[in-house]
Order: sequence, then structure tokens, then C-alpha cells
Amino acid sequence: MKAAVMSLGSRSSLMVSDAMKNYFDSVDNIDLRDVEVNLGVGKLAVLYEGKPLPQYSCIYARGSFRYAPLLRSVTRTLFRSSYMPIKPETFTLGHDKLLTHLALQHFNIPMPTTYLASSTRAAKKVLNEVKYPIVLKFPHGTQGKGVMFAESYAAASSMLDALIALKQPFLIQEYIETGGVDVRAFVVGDRVVASMKRKAVRGEMRANIHAGGTGEACVLDQRTKRIAIDTAASIGADVCAVDMLESPKGPLVIEANLSPGLKGITKATSINIPDKVAKYLFEKSEIFSARDRDEATLKIYEDLGLSGEIAQQIISNLDFRGNRILLPKFVTDISKFTEKEELVLKVEKGKLVIERI
Repeated sequence: MKAAVMSLGSRSSLMVSDAMKNYFDSVDNIDLRDVEVNLGVGKLAVLYEGKPLPQYSCIYARGSFRYAPLLRSVTRTLFRSSYMPIKPETFTLGHDKLLTHLALQHFNIPMPTTYLASSTRAAKKVLNEVKYPIVLKFPHGTQGKGVMFAESYAAASSMLDALIALKQPFLIQEYIETGGVDVRAFVVGDRVVASMKRKAVRGEMRANIHAGGTGEACVLDQRTKRIAIDTAASIGADVCAVDMLESPKGPLVIEANLSPGLKGITKATSINIPDKVAKYLFEKSEIFSARDRDEATLKIYEDLGLSGEIAQQIISNLDFRGNRILLPKFVTDISKFTEKEELVLKVEKGKLVIERI
């Protein structure tokens, strides 16, 4: 199988692509800056350096929020032909802190109280009502950039005036006192494969490694692991990092990172995270390719006019999203089930039957 890592060529991306070479027949590094998507009536193509992108069994696309529209366009174009660990819409959702928090809210995932004000007047009203200190964040940004702390109403009001003058959108979020420490969980599939605590340098409230913070390995309890896994599933990412704060109320999610750095957490935990990512991508690509073969076989059966047991009993692997089963597309095609129907599910160990009422 052929695979590709589509990225900006960061050290972390190269670490993953090198590890993938131990599993895939070949792995290409594709510079995201040389990728384009051609759209038109009856025309949709992804080009790399002006030429059609080759067919891959797996494409791991990653990059900063500035490339979110391109990443979404590329993955939307190719998601039916290649396995990709991040859904197309996730690049929009995951690179916008507001949309991320809305997804967390929908799935009842704990997070700090967050406010979005529609006007200066509304924002000032929020500032009058919240407890200090508070956090002001840009919706877009990575590595701790665009995060500000205000100790008082006066400080927050001054920051607000500057942001409004610069026409910058922002979020207002409650401040959780943790002594400058946060937790990063690295999620691969339905597992947390590594975790670390990040400690901010003296005089700095941001614990990000890129902001000078230091990391050390930690062991998460089952509840915290489950929150991290559910966060990844809620935004549609099979591979991502989830950042949390340990509050008196329990872990609170502050961010999900679709292009997490690997160097810091690998050094802190001594866990070969690139290999775990590479192995997972390979296994999922095998399942994806097998499903494609199943659907092709079904099409051949239909073209030959075969029906009944021979056409309807096909050996296949199941795909999982977190702890939920995703059935192959051909199951929908054969069953003709629709999302508005009420169905009866008969479940026992090793057997699942779905029938119309």
C-alpha cells in the first residue's frame, strides 16, 4: 500500500512519515504549499506541483489553521478513495476554538465556561459579570499564540478595546487556576497512547512547549482518558492531541490539536508515538481497502444479476468511531434503511440483527 503525509514539512510530520515506512510499501511527503484543488462543472481534481495527485491508500493531512480551507477541500475531494484519519469538516471545526467548544457542548464534554459576545456593548456586559482573572482568546491560533490573561476589569477592558480596534474576533473564558500546569493526552483511535503534564515557565501562564513550557510524563485516570477520547471523536479526528486543565470539578478540555507536535511529548514520555500513529494508520488503511474491495465485489454481483445469499453475505471488517460501530456503505445500499426509520436491533455476543419495525 502507498501512503502520503501532506503537511508543511514540520519535524513532527517527518517523524510520522519515517515511521510509516516501516508499514507501508512507500510513503511520500507532500508539501501542502504546492497542492491545489481544481473545481468546475464535471471537474474536480487535486494537483501537486501542477500534476494530478497519485492514488494513495492513506493520506495523513495536517497543517496550521491558515491552511484549513485547503485541507478541507483536499480531504473532501479524496476521502472516498483514501483512508484519512481526520474528516474533511474537522479541519474547519478543529481549527476554530469556538466551533470546537460548540462540538464539546453538544457531546456534554466538560470545558471552561466560555462566552462569545456579538458586540462591544455585550462584551463589556460580560466583563462586568465574570470573576477575575479571565482568559481572552482568538478563535484561531496554535502553540499558545493569541491567548491573553486579564487580572481585572480594567485590564480586560483595555485588551477588549485593542482587539476591537484591530477588528479581531475573540472569546472570553473563565480562568482555571492550575499553577500554570495543563495536561496533554495524545489520542490515536480509541486509545490515549501517551500523556504528559506541561508546566509553564516562571512568569508565564501558557504551558505550551512552544511557549517555553516543560513536559513530564503522567498517568491519567480512566475518566480523563475517556474525556480525551470522546473529544477526539466529537470533532471527527482519529489522531489528535487534547489539552485539558485539572480543576476541582474534574478535567476540563481547553483545546484539540489536529497537528500536534511529537518531539516534546515523545521526549517526555519515552513512548514511540510516531510508530503508534503509523501502525494505526496502516491498520485502518487495510480495513478501508478491504471495504472498497467488498463494495467492488458487490457491484460485480449486481452486474451479473446475482442476488440473495451470495450477494448479501460478504465478509468484511467493521470500522469503529470511538466505541461506536460504523457499517460499510454497501450495507446501506442493500438494506435501503433511511435515517428517519425506526428499527429493531437484536444484539447478542457475536451477532447483530437490524430489522424494520
